[in-house]
Amino acid sequence: MTRETTVSMAALVWGVVFSSVGFGFFWYGKKQQAMVPLVCGVGLMTIPYFVSNLFLLVAIGVAFIVLPYFLRL
Repeated sequence: MTRETTVSMAALVWGVVFSSVGFGFFWYGKKQQAMVPLVCGVGLMTIPYFVSNLFLLVAIGVAFIVLPYFLRL
């Protein structure tokens, strides 16, 4: 197994994790009519499509997960 394959598998797994959490945020934001979780959910579901760097993907994903805790509107 090459290093590129391992990184691709890791990015795939992180993408699935962030998309799942993002769907939960989206669903919660839609039900509660809360804008911040809704936007963070959409962001979490879409970042795996646009970010290919694994470390950047994890950093942005964690930031989107933590953001609704600190930013309440």
